[in-house]
Amino acid sequence: MATACTGASLLAITMASARPAHSRYPLHGGATKSRDTTPPTSAGKQVTTSPAPHATSMQGGNETIAVHGAVSATGMTGRTPGGGLMAKQTSPYARNTITRDYIASQSPTTNVLNLVRNTPGVVVASADPTGATDRMSVSMRGMNQNEIGYEFEGMNPSDVLYYSPASSTWADTENIGSITVSPGSPDLMSPTFSAVGGLISAKMRSPSAKAGGLADFTFGGNDLEREFIRAETGEIGHSGFRSYASFSNTTATNWRGPGGLNRWHVDFKGEKIWGDGNSISPFMSYNDVTESLYTYPTMAQWREYGDSYNYAKNFTGSNTNYYKFHQYEWRHAHASVQTHFNLGHGLELTATPYIYDVDGTLNGATTLSQTGSYLGNESAGTLQFPSGTSGSAVGVSVDHFRESTFGFNSALSWKYRHNDLSIGYWYSYVNYTEDPSYSLPGASGEAANLWGQYPVLTQNGQRLLQWNAHVIQQLNAITLQDTYRAFGDRLTISAGIKNVMMTRTATNLIPGATYATGFSDFQPLPRVAISYQITPRDQIYVNGTTAFREAAAVTPSIDMFSVATGKMTSTHSGYIKPEYSIAEEVGYRHYGAFNLTVSLFNYNFTNRQLTSNSLVNGTTITTSLSGGGQTTRGVSAEFSLPAWHHFSPYLSGQYLHATMNNNIAAGGDYLPTKGKTAVLTPKFMGSIGISYDDGTLFGNFSFNYVDSQYTTFMNDQSIPAYKTANLGIGYRFHDVGFLKRPQIQLNLINLGDTHYLSGAWGLTSNAVATKGVYGHTIAASQPTYITGGKFSGVVSLTTGF
Repeated sequence: MATACTGASLLAITMASARPAHSRYPLHGGATKSRDTTPPTSAGKQVTTSPAPHATSMQGGNETIAVHGAVSATGMTGRTPGGGLMAKQTSPYARNTITRDYIASQSPTTNVLNLVRNTPGVVVASADPTGATDRMSVSMRGMNQNEIGYEFEGMNPSDVLYYSPASSTWADTENIGSITVSPGSPDLMSPTFSAVGGLISAKMRSPSAKAGGLADFTFGGNDLEREFIRAETGEIGHSGFRSYASFSNTTATNWRGPGGLNRWHVDFKGEKIWGDGNSISPFMSYNDVTESLYTYPTMAQWREYGDSYNYAKNFTGSNTNYYKFHQYEWRHAHASVQTHFNLGHGLELTATPYIYDVDGTLNGATTLSQTGSYLGNESAGTLQFPSGTSGSAVGVSVDHFRESTFGFNSALSWKYRHNDLSIGYWYSYVNYTEDPSYSLPGASGEAANLWGQYPVLTQNGQRLLQWNAHVIQQLNAITLQDTYRAFGDRLTISAGIKNVMMTRTATNLIPGATYATGFSDFQPLPRVAISYQITPRDQIYVNGTTAFREAAAVTPSIDMFSVATGKMTSTHSGYIKPEYSIAEEVGYRHYGAFNLTVSLFNYNFTNRQLTSNSLVNGTTITTSLSGGGQTTRGVSAEFSLPAWHHFSPYLSGQYLHATMNNNIAAGGDYLPTKGKTAVLTPKFMGSIGISYDDGTLFGNFSFNYVDSQYTTFMNDQSIPAYKTANLGIGYRFHDVGFLKRPQIQLNLINLGDTHYLSGAWGLTSNAVATKGVYGHTIAASQPTYITGGKFSGVVSLTTGF
């Protein structure tokens, strides 16, 4: 993505080294271990050398160094099978790596989660057609995004209490080099403990060897405007250090309802490689986004109003659904330094310190009574409203939170003859505060402050808070793993264990609440994997893995009260047994005249936890619903052909059978849920795609189908099946002066079903009043839904320089 090559020819030289790849950086166990599939030079050809990887013994395959010649300024080469969706893999687990060939062909406004929607078993529920927002969710093999682990530039980039990825904050699309999806089997060395459903790992492209850059200007429906520019230093003197920095700014209006989005983002990446496999690579990104929220309708509201169920455009003086009361602003900062040192005698050391910081506010609204409101379980007295205010007023909920994380992930590996032995250590410290307050709006509907600086005060001068939480979490994880290879490295046997020790403490300064809660947990996570290379083109593998996840959100750690009544609405749960899974997988791969992968999998869950959202007193509350035991079985497959006359077809699909193993407690009774289908587990899903790239003209088309999904434990309400289609076409020009391979690209998004529900925001136990196992009537509660984005067109003008 850096810049274009002066010629249109392609050069691909592949050299398989004698020693196997044991790489956690940059990829998790692919056979092709190219540091970056993007040719990062501003012109000419670039040798993509890898910063030396450490030994991750649960992965296998040959180390490969690839040399590419670029045909575009954006890094597309037209050489990855399936249009960039099916890079070759040899690890003993199901795995997909998405390369620049696919990433660069999509709208520049999209994010990492949207880019994985065509891989087997992945369902992306998006509320925005451009992908510029994080108001979305993703699931893999029926496990939602709060059960998936994430890794970016060697760090955990997600919210480690809510497990929210917020992938649009990681990096701009132009800077993403590749994305690897590992359903059900995260790398043991990855800095995550919540990856019951697998791992999504992304890395940035390498800096260019020559000075230059890239500029991109994007326009589209809903007043979309985006500007992006990246500057490359090239190698600075003879230091061996090279880097780039980029800036982007995006604005758009909501595709339904009033309001809009403003996002600005900065990326930086550097790299120095020296000696025999020594490297250091610093990274930093900063993201500031302000966005008006979309509504989440119930099924009845969706059927009655459809896309017109939105927040109000105007403020009447008393309506809490005014759109300016429902928005968020998040400021994310990520930074890491990946290092690798070859210590000689078969020893290699990797170490990655990182920091993650988010300062954010999420707004809603409710009606406050001046004399009847409560602070915890105590009367707030007469609230200090401005003179002339009536006995009640609209209060804008200001849910201000701050999370700061420091982490350090390291591994020491030793290779001796046929054996690779690794020991890893990961430490994480999280400091989290959250204190939702209220702010009064003026006559025009503008709140005094949406960051809590001018809060509503109680009679005695205290802030009127919903809770006042402070959470500290510390985690230590020690990993030991070993790999043995035999029969000329055709047979690989791997075994390992990750021991996670976590402590979480919380305090809550609200009257009536339990002041301090906390727990400590220890979880050993063993795994084993075997693979055999039948022929150079055929491989079989089998593995068994374990994983766990603690309860999400701050809710289990604190008591919550109604501002309107003073009654407790949610009590802290103390220690909740973590979700735990045992999984088995058998797979087959073939690469050659055609490419085919097939994976059969089985999961057994205990204490399954499902994350759900609701609005309470104007504030979004995230809770964990207990799903009990669950069994999930299925098969996923993908197929592609090498480029033929510049065309590359791709197909993927999955069949899933997920059932609940026991009845679920509800309403003082038990719902008869044993044998019911698990929520959000579509039985069938599939994708069909085809790409074309002759060096000048390029394009791609993809079609996705997602079967119906239940949104209640009782299977009495569901999301209807839906289908979407996307089309992209573009044209590259020859160099014009200092402009390298300028191009124009058109992306048409959601060509097919433009009136559909894409996912669930709030799950419930039953949507229809149901008689429990012991005869009690369990009242109905309605799920809420994510409305899928409509059709949109995006035009991008891009050039290298």
